[in-house]
Amino acid sequence: MKHRCFTLIELLVVIAMIAVLLAILTLVLHGVRKHTWAVACSSNIRQLTRDLIMYKDKKEAFPYGFRDSFDDAPPSGFPGDATYDRQAWWWFNIMEGYKNDANKRILQCPSKSLKDSKLTTNILYGNYGVNRSICKSPVDIRKYKKDFVGAPLGDMDIPQPSRTLLIVDSGYSVISWWHATDVPPEPFTGNQGEDTSYVPGLKINKYRQFMPGQKEDAEYGRHPNRKVNVGFADGHVARKKADDLFVEKEGDTYTNRSPRWVPK
Repeated sequence: MKHRCFTLIELLVVIAMIAVLLAILTLVLHGVRKHTWAVACSSNIRQLTRDLIMYKDKKEAFPYGFRDSFDDAPPSGFPGDATYDRQAWWWFNIMEGYKNDANKRILQCPSKSLKDSKLTTNILYGNYGVNRSICKSPVDIRKYKKDFVGAPLGDMDIPQPSRTLLIVDSGYSVISWWHATDVPPEPFTGNQGEDTSYVPGLKINKYRQFMPGQKEDAEYGRHPNRKVNVGFADGHVARKKADDLFVEKEGDTYTNRSPRWVPK
């Protein structure tokens, strides 16, 4: 009996079909992985929001976004790089349960896309940021940032907590509405990490200057459809389009600034 063999053309067709199927499978798996990461990120935001609310209920105010200190360091040492990060206690150093590395995983966004090893190992970058209009700092050497200086806010200071952002996917550990507008009240100096904070996927990020390795995460976002996970001051969590958080300057005012970013 004569056995029929594949012709060269038939073999090439089979190889091409396998290649197409592998490409489709790769895209599907990539989409599934991105969705899984987004869900894990949402879970982290939910946990952090709950712990921030618990801290506020116990202390009657949210924690400082950061508190400069050159004498007493957090138990696990100062986070960040002294070259461009403040030597400070950050909000997660202040809260119970985050004073050491035990819950470090919850502080890290699994979807971040930083391309510089100095940033990927720095907990302050590419994870989650608290709203500086709520989690203020005691002092700031830059006087034009006086709106973010003072005591952290409590319940009585936030009249619309369900509409006020508390924590969000962020380029840096603290973030403010200045990072969500293309015309901030004062230009960023760019010599400190906190100036390069951003809402991942916000369209205006295309025109901003960032530290090496941040551009892709800032411009293209982390989650499908350029969405971000947001924890609000009342404790609920939602997934929003990055551009929903954009603050637009119109004349002498800014739209979408209050109560979204600034409690009012």
